[in-house]
Amino acid sequence: MQNVKFDIGLIFAILNGRVSAAINRQLSRNFKKYEVNITPEQWTVLIYLWEKDGVTQQELCNATYKDKPSMTRLIDNMEKLNLVVRISSKTDRRTNLIHLTKIGRDLEHRSRFIANKTLKEALKGLSTEELTISQEVLRKVFLNTQG
Repeated sequence: MQNVKFDIGLIFAILNGRVSAAINRQLSRNFKKYEVNITPEQWTVLIYLWEKDGVTQQELCNATYKDKPSMTRLIDNMEKLNLVVRISSKTDRRTNLIHLTKIGRDLEHRSRFIANKTLKEALKGLSTEELTISQEVLRKVFLNTQG
């Protein structure tokens, strides 16, 4: 590890989120191009709900690495777009469960297509071997930084 020469510019770009921000900008442009009226942040919530509908706001916070105030604003905006609805839990009325609406469910196919297109654009020119290695490296970095 001592003789490894680091590209500090690249590491800084990864650490401060420039890579993910660039991909999010492209995803946002593609959503607009295909007239899907959601943001990349909303999409991350929708992905989780497509797999497991009717979860608490805290579960969404944990799944998306967002704090409670940010998630509250996100859910508020998604309710305005009629993508999700808050429904009181039958076991604990203090807790709201977040459910997809028909509009939210109906966005799944189109938005997954757009997200896959965006990912292909971002990964263009990378070999299968490079992608496999990159994925494993990023997984290790992620696991190393989990509290």
